[in-house]
Amino acid sequence: MAEVAEASVAASGATNTPEGAGEVAEDSAPAAEETDAAGTAEGDTTSEADDSSAEEGAAGGDGDAAGTGDGAAGTEGSAAGTGDGPAEAGDGAGGAGDGSGEGGADAAAGAEAGVAGAEGGTPELSEAQAELAAQRELRARIEARKAEKEGPLAAGAKLSGQAADLLAAVRAVESGEKPGASFFASAPAPRRPAPLPEAPAPVRTQPPRPAPVAAGPEALAAVRAVLSAGSAPDSLAPQVTEALGEQAAEVLRGDPWQLLAVPGVRPEQADGFARALLGAECRPDDPRRAAALVAWILERASVQGHTALPIAAVKAALAERSVPDPDEAVRDAITEGVVLVFQDGEAALDDEPADAEESAEEGEAQESAPVEVLLGLDRYALAEESLADGLARLANAPVKDDGSDWSAAAAAAPSPSAAELIRAVAGSGLVTHSGGEAARAESAAVVTAAHGLGLRAAAAAHTRDGRRRLASAVGAERAFTVAALLSGTEGPGRDEDGALALDVLVVQDAPQLDVEGAAMLVESLPDGCRLVLGGDPEVLGSAGAGRVFADLLAARAVPHVASRTPDPGPIGELVSGIGVGELGQVEAPGKEVVIVPVRDAGEAVHRCVQLVADSVPRALGVPTEQTQVITVGHGGSAGTRALNAALKQRLNPGPGRFGGFDPGDRVAYAEAPGRTSVGTVGSAGPDGLHLDCAGERLVVPKERVESALRHGWALTAHQAAGTRWPAVVAVLPGDAAQGLSRSWVYTAFGRAERHLSVVHGVDQALARAVAEVPAPARTTRLTPLLTALLRTPEAE
Repeated sequence: MAEVAEASVAASGATNTPEGAGEVAEDSAPAAEETDAAGTAEGDTTSEADDSSAEEGAAGGDGDAAGTGDGAAGTEGSAAGTGDGPAEAGDGAGGAGDGSGEGGADAAAGAEAGVAGAEGGTPELSEAQAELAAQRELRARIEARKAEKEGPLAAGAKLSGQAADLLAAVRAVESGEKPGASFFASAPAPRRPAPLPEAPAPVRTQPPRPAPVAAGPEALAAVRAVLSAGSAPDSLAPQVTEALGEQAAEVLRGDPWQLLAVPGVRPEQADGFARALLGAECRPDDPRRAAALVAWILERASVQGHTALPIAAVKAALAERSVPDPDEAVRDAITEGVVLVFQDGEAALDDEPADAEESAEEGEAQESAPVEVLLGLDRYALAEESLADGLARLANAPVKDDGSDWSAAAAAAPSPSAAELIRAVAGSGLVTHSGGEAARAESAAVVTAAHGLGLRAAAAAHTRDGRRRLASAVGAERAFTVAALLSGTEGPGRDEDGALALDVLVVQDAPQLDVEGAAMLVESLPDGCRLVLGGDPEVLGSAGAGRVFADLLAARAVPHVASRTPDPGPIGELVSGIGVGELGQVEAPGKEVVIVPVRDAGEAVHRCVQLVADSVPRALGVPTEQTQVITVGHGGSAGTRALNAALKQRLNPGPGRFGGFDPGDRVAYAEAPGRTSVGTVGSAGPDGLHLDCAGERLVVPKERVESALRHGWALTAHQAAGTRWPAVVAVLPGDAAQGLSRSWVYTAFGRAERHLSVVHGVDQALARAVAEVPAPARTTRLTPLLTALLRTPEAE
């Protein structure tokens, strides 16, 4: 057994693959390899549920995408929010998977009673359940906004605040409801009391919102009857009612293809269900089928990060699904309101793509430049518009003069970049900040400075580990996770208008914000609040749809501060080079960077176990529990499943008596789509499985153990984003080459603080990925919306 010292790079150790390390066995690339490549489903994007069915990876890629689960013949339990593959799951026998997407198992769990409160004994919701409830409330507000836009516009209906009050008073006087003198009896109340710098608001928590009530037994029985009539598993009834509502049975009878609204159901399964229900009336050109397929295609695209798709891409996908006339199908979907159509970033009002085609047929000259036509679901379109409006509200609002001496705070900043960031925050309501791990201290300095000025300041991170690191810099009472801040389980609470009681909010890990979560966050901020969005633009993107941070940077319409503080040490030097497309050589005198060449996947698993269990602890003094394995995907002979099985056998063998887990097992808990916490199994009780996550106690409800937990000695890079460990072992077998990209390598290698071992079997594919394979592009609309709404700063 070779130790780290034997495998390490010399003082001038190159991080490129040594000669001969790329000799991979010819049969080392399995046909069903699952990667978390962003090109398939943007990696393991959300919760880490197991295989969707025996046909694992049928859609290609180990997507862990939002909206997959078990098929009728599923192998390892239903998915809490995702499974493997972009958005396809289930058995291929005409049935459909019984997993759930974002609203599936999570919503089912949310409907269950929470753990009793510590004092009053009243049921409380978990953080994930409260977050999902908050997301549903946002979607309800978005739907209300949509209905308001579509309805007739009454005079003055769009007014708000004092203008709306004055209009109401005038109408009341004119109608005789109230005398005019009644409106002069008292002065109008201010919208919100001004903050008192000398007495900041106390930290308090907001009770989580109640979860929606589950469907009644009558509704479930009716849905089961329809599913059975269509030869679909009746176990799908809870997911169907979650997706289609109390009238799900009637909806399915009238339109069997609405089964595609259930996460994890594939088109061929919906077709089989429709044939069983409709018989001879089931046709490939049925308008109902076309409309459902258009929505399914766009939902599947959202798993890969898109909030919209070019109309040509949608038509091509429809043709692949045997739709006879894709053009007509798209027009019908637009007419029926299934999708929204956009041109050049703006919503098309009355013109449909067909109009341009008819005009061209009539010979009318088209002088204007070609415009890309996009199709999008209203869910994401309205979230992007709401986010753009909210960001513009913060950025365009004049910064109030509260008498704070920001210049003195900048002069006391710990670094020049931190001082520059503090000065930018002093003069603007919205600031972006980019940099590596060292730059996190700069945005934390903003919170410290604002608190010192008597302002209500807080910071939020993506993961519990990020919050822990924030707390060490700004204090535990001002450090939260974004999810807990939104759900109300942590944070400063809300004011009388429902806004967060904050004057300054710093958000780290901003690249991990999806468009819906970002919209919820911005809508929760009061007028006059300063918002700092910071993060590393080179890391893997968010698990959900959108690229909020990248779009805001691309708009170039708000002050931006790029950190000039480099990440320290050989690992920082290596990762910084990867960020600019260079896989260079670094000096590693203390074995900070080690290359371990392997020939095949089997050897990769063997060397990985050796490094974690023996070499790294013995040669470098890093305990096994502080060493994290990161690999490209869940499937394959060296994916997380194979590595976790081998590591459990070596580190903590046992029968798995608690739902497949034993005390002492390291686990990855998917609290919500895209957010994973790593912890250790402590014990089990009537309320579920008890975990220790870096000293924080969590309880996984027993109904979620099978779906929301994986063994966690080995993770994918998407699971690991936002967390760091003293030592990291990155496993790159030869069959993982197709899943590599610059952002994946940057994210995986950057999780290491003191030591990085690279189990290397991809030959020159690693250097090629760093130099030539950027992160897959996402189609979004946020940048043009922001450009239209935000004033360009005079100096950038």
